[in-house]
Order: sequence, then C-alpha cells, then structure tokens
Amino acid sequence: LPRETVKPVTPGSHHSKQLLERCWSCRLISGAGLMLSGAYVYNAARKIMRTGVLMTPGLVAQITFAGCLTAWGVVIIANPVKNSKI
Repeated sequence: LPRETVKPVTPGSHHSKQLLERCWSCRLISGAGLMLSGAYVYNAARKIMRTGVLMTPGLVAQITFAGCLTAWGVVIIANPVKNSKI
C-alpha cells in the first residue's frame, strides 16, 4: 500500500489559518492568554502609579500596550472575519 505524505504545517500557511478559525479551544486559549497578558501589563503600570509617580510617556505607552493586548484577545475569541455577513 502506498503511504501518503503528510506536509508539515508551517506558521502563516493556509492550513494553520483554517485551524485557528475552526478550533474553538485554540481561539479561546489564545485569546484568554492575550487578555491575561494585557491585565498583567496594566497591573504593572498601576503598581508604579500607586507609588505617586507622575505619568510618564513610558507609563502611557505601557497602558496603551495593555489595552491593545486585551483588544487583540477579544478579536481572536470573537473571530469577526468568519462571523461577518458580507
């Protein structure tokens, strides 16, 4: 019997993109990880602000980055590309 050759999944390939779209647990774990990362970065910035330090551009950038991580996690979980009706 001839054996079928299995091609490895490379990052960025069409197959890996389909896997993330279909796999609910993959999206949930990835999105939750990003959201928790955003919460961690935000809490680190809040800890510095509680000491009474003035807002610096670095703290503003850190809070902005935390918001971006959290939003990215929400987008991965919601999967708006697949759910759009266009």
